[in-house]
Amino acid sequence: MKKILVLCTGNSCRSQIAEGYLRYFANGKAEIYSAGIETHGVNPRAIETMAADGIDISNHTSNNIDEYTNIDFDYVITVCDHAKENCPYFPTKAIKLHYNFPDPAKATGNDEEIKAQFASVRNMIKAYCQDFFQHI
Repeated sequence: MKKILVLCTGNSCRSQIAEGYLRYFANGKAEIYSAGIETHGVNPRAIETMAADGIDISNHTSNNIDEYTNIDFDYVITVCDHAKENCPYFPTKAIKLHYNFPDPAKATGNDEEIKAQFASVRNMIKAYCQDFFQHI
């Protein structure tokens, strides 16, 4: 079974959304993990935006990359430039993939505008995750 790690700065939004979609599209055929180079807790708006698309990530936890050093991953996907550039050396033979998604936690505006920005990033990540499983 493939082991996939999604890595972001704080493991609060983008990596949590990606973990949710990768689990959904893997349909039990891969082990999915997410982590950050820091931990910021799971963003409530990430939980809300995923729930709006029928994916429950409310039980996800914010994990630090150090928790997974003993796992031999097949894929490590970084979802922000900061994590790609600042991740400590991670000893693995994993295939490394990168896509810099906008950070929805930095969204500004009124409540509806912020929700729209979260939904936009969610949809980008969803398409990326769906495409990922079509090509592995």
